[in-house]
Amino acid sequence: MSSTMAVYLLSTLGGYLVTSFLLLKYPTLLHRRKKQRFLSKHISHRGGAGENVENTMAAFQHAVSVGTDMLELDCHITKDEQVVVSHDENLKESTGVNVNISDLKYCELPPYLGKLEVTFQRACQSEGKDKRIPLLKEVFEAFPNIPINVDIKVNNNVLIKKVSELVKQYKREHITVWGNASYEIVEKCYKENSDIPLLFSRQRVLLILGLFFTGLLPFVPIREEFFEIPMPSVVFKLKESETMSRSQKFFIWLCDTLLMRKALFDHLTARGIQVYVWVLNEEKEYKRAFDLGATGVMTDYPTKLKDFLHNFST
Repeated sequence: MSSTMAVYLLSTLGGYLVTSFLLLKYPTLLHRRKKQRFLSKHISHRGGAGENVENTMAAFQHAVSVGTDMLELDCHITKDEQVVVSHDENLKESTGVNVNISDLKYCELPPYLGKLEVTFQRACQSEGKDKRIPLLKEVFEAFPNIPINVDIKVNNNVLIKKVSELVKQYKREHITVWGNASYEIVEKCYKENSDIPLLFSRQRVLLILGLFFTGLLPFVPIREEFFEIPMPSVVFKLKESETMSRSQKFFIWLCDTLLMRKALFDHLTARGIQVYVWVLNEEKEYKRAFDLGATGVMTDYPTKLKDFLHNFST
């Protein structure tokens, strides 16, 4: 390679790096900032699965009374095409009855057990008197002004269409977010109703990370509006650390290092994209997420997060 070519390549690379860094810090020089229709710092996971039986009207009522900014919930569809709020398709773990929601009419669904494991809090259960699996329309009717984060749990065209119809019926396009970790489900959601803001799928999260670390992210347009990611270090508290191999610990550390990037969060929020970290249930986790620039935290304990935010802001 000639010295002239080397100088040219180095100057080109230098120009690229400077431009990438500048646009990372000031993305609105290239992209129009997305209009944020609402802001959510406090998001109640499954309505607050650590304080009530998850995904029940009692859980949602409690979270709203605490002052949550957003309810997060999960949807399935019954045999008679009713959209219901439930995390699991198979109800064995949550009701004790080994049946699938899609195989039953809504009136045939069994009630939740009185006590359920809290998925993101080791050796912990929640309990409550409300054990009924609610309809999504009930939630929309009860909380017409509360933003709701809808996780479409199965790749079902009828489910996606029905959720879209309910969102339109209750005029909630501006305060509803939907999607799933599945890229295919998110694409179907967008094609069904592009007026409802989208979550990033797992595939798109990985793409964003790849673009970020190669310096290409500032140049790429983004369609989605809500970047929801886990805090990988939370996995440590969910498992006995002594039973984890070194390779498992290293993998979790690596994922945590790659995902929890303040520069990435700041860039996305500067473009009008909200960044939510889930599912955090301890004060040190809340603090870390907000210190990194997350715009919102998803928790199983709405009361605990409310108290933290009150103390954190004073």
